[in-house]
Amino acid sequence: MSASDDRLDPDLIRTNLRTRRIARTVLVYDRTSSTNDVAAEYARNPDNDGLAVFAEEQTAGRGRTGAKWHSRHGDSLMFSILLIDSDIKAELLSLTWGVALAEALGRVGTHEAKIKWPNDIILNDRKVGGILLESRRSGTSTTHIIGTGINCHQGRDAFPIDLRDAATSLDLVSGTRCDRITVARRVLASLDQWLRKAARSKKHVINAWGRLSTQLHQRVTLSYNARRFTGHCIGVDPENGLILQLDRGGVRMFDAAHTHIVKI
Repeated sequence: MSASDDRLDPDLIRTNLRTRRIARTVLVYDRTSSTNDVAAEYARNPDNDGLAVFAEEQTAGRGRTGAKWHSRHGDSLMFSILLIDSDIKAELLSLTWGVALAEALGRVGTHEAKIKWPNDIILNDRKVGGILLESRRSGTSTTHIIGTGINCHQGRDAFPIDLRDAATSLDLVSGTRCDRITVARRVLASLDQWLRKAARSKKHVINAWGRLSTQLHQRVTLSYNARRFTGHCIGVDPENGLILQLDRGGVRMFDAAHTHIVKI
C-alpha cells in the first residue's frame, strides 16, 4: 500500500483497537446505498451490538431532513455504528457523538474541531462532518444507528457550487493528505470512550459540549415545527435539546428531531 493509498481495510482498522463496545466487528463495503441501511439489516441479532459499517462510496447517503451527502469514492470516512438495546437516549447520544468526533479530530492545522448543534462538526467555520441518528424501538428496548460522515480528501471543487463556502475537508484545512485509516481508528476509540463517560454521567458530556460549541452564548435563529425562534444559546439539555433565552422573553428548549438552525 502506497503512502497515498488509504483504502479502508477492516483488519487495519481493528488492529490494536482496544475498544470495549464500538467496532468489535468492522465491515467495509466498496459501494453501498447507505451504511445506516446496512447496519439496520444486522440489528435483528443482539450479538451485532457495536458493529461498525464503513463504505468507500454511498449511492444514497443521506443527512438530516433528507439532505444528500455528497462524496466521491474514497474521499470521505462514511460509517454507521449499531447500538442495540441502548440505555442512552437519542438526544444525549447525539451530543455524545458530536463531542467524541470533535475531540477525535482535535486540532487540524491551526484550527480546532468544534460542534454546531444539532449534528455538524466544524473546522475553520465550515462543515467537515455530520451525524445522522436513527432510532427504532421494539418493546422495551431501543436500537440506535448513528451514521457519520467526515470529509477527508475533497478539494474545493469536489463540493457542489452551493456548498463550497460552507463545507471543507481535513486535507483542505491541514494542507496535507490525511490517512483515513488513522482517522477512523482515532474516531472509533473516542466514540467508545465517550459512550462510557455518558453512561456514567451526563455532566461530562454537557461540559465538553460547552467547551466545543460554536453556539453557546451566541445569538441563534432556529426553525421548530415550521416556526422561527431567535435568542441567545445558554446551554443544552441532555434530554430536551438546545436551550435559548428568547428575544421575546422566556427560556425554551428545542429538541434536535424537530429543529434546524436557520442561516441569517
